[in-house]
Amino acid sequence: MARGIAPRRPGKTGRHEKAKASRSRSLPSKAPGSARSPKTGLRPAAASKGYNPLAPDRISDILARLDQLYPDATCALTHKSAWELLVATILSAQSTDANVNRVTPELFRKYPTVTDFAALTPEQLEPDVRSTGFFRNKSKSVVGAAKMVVSEYGGQVPDDMDRLLTLPGVARKTANVVLGTWFRKADGVVVDTHVTRISRRLELTKNTDAPKIEQDLIKVIPQEKWILFAHQIIWHGRKLCIARRPKCVDCPLENICHAADKTWSTVEIHKNAKA
Repeated sequence: MARGIAPRRPGKTGRHEKAKASRSRSLPSKAPGSARSPKTGLRPAAASKGYNPLAPDRISDILARLDQLYPDATCALTHKSAWELLVATILSAQSTDANVNRVTPELFRKYPTVTDFAALTPEQLEPDVRSTGFFRNKSKSVVGAAKMVVSEYGGQVPDDMDRLLTLPGVARKTANVVLGTWFRKADGVVVDTHVTRISRRLELTKNTDAPKIEQDLIKVIPQEKWILFAHQIIWHGRKLCIARRPKCVDCPLENICHAADKTWSTVEIHKNAKA
């Protein structure tokens, strides 16, 4: 026996050993080479055998819980017309809706109609939208869109996807916002940063680029839910499923979410369920 080390008495377990043993019993077994999350106490795991994140029952459960949380969710951008919504959505790229809503009241007071915007040069508009970021590109897009709406579409914002996509600065996200929010047409699903992030966390898609994510969501979300679903996910991203500090302990979707970056969990973590 090594000198200076007292032998442990058989049948005696120290306080620390007892606490460690208690914790071990309350947690899932640890696979070789894996590490438990310091926040959740759960190790990343592959999805359980037979688990299907796109199962109709799970999708229905997600939608039902979102309906309970955000029954009347809608676009947060302030607008009074399709044109104002189009402008606000273009300005919202790489900016917050709150910031855009601070800019647009004065902007629309100064230029009340699409014709007023069409009469501008991008350089004239730049000072009015500077605080939204990327103001030079946004000014070109807004003025270019106004000129085309006036010259090609009789001053009316088009109400179909193909024609909306001909406007400068308009991709599918912006077109879906205008079609869904103003015209109430479900032609697709709005995919912004919130929808991208949360759809990946909920394992509704494995893709990272917006067009592919939209196609994945279209396959599993009923068309009558496309408009509301996007608004609900966006609000969820602002209220609870925050990018760097999700409030998992307060989230009603917690026990059907296996996201790798959860801050608290009652279910196993899936290492690939991440933004």
